Amino acid sequence: MDTDDIDHMVALMERHGLVELEWERDGTRVRLRKPEGAAGTRARAADSGQAQPERILVHAPILGTFYRATGPEGPPCVSVGDRVKRGDVLCIIEAMKLMNEIKAEVDGEILEVFVESGAPVQFGARLFAIRTQPAA
Repeated sequence: MDTDDIDHMVALMERHGLVELEWERDGTRVRLRKPEGAAGTRARAADSGQAQPERILVHAPILGTFYRATGPEGPPCVSVGDRVKRGDVLCIIEAMKLMNEIKAEVDGEILEVFVESGAPVQFGARLFAIRTQPAA
């Protein structure tokens, strides 16, 4: 188990609103628990009517080779600071000679790119951080 696995678990907790998660694999057990009151922070912001931006991590849905561009000579699909819409192509992951487009699941701004083009990625590896755009 490595830090990418833990990042994946944290993302699952955020996505599903969990306060605690326990995971066991290969004889290693990890328990993650949010501090007291952490679960209520987002709810209080929602109750107050304030739209809060959220940092979302995009993880690799498959293992393969990560490419930032759709072709060998093309520019990166996205770069830090770019605004994306749900469905925009973020990158390509090549797996078994198939080129798989990885698309944005939210509207937002690219905050970080975690992987270099041409690098191998494992299932669940962090690819991007996106700051969601608050609803008006």
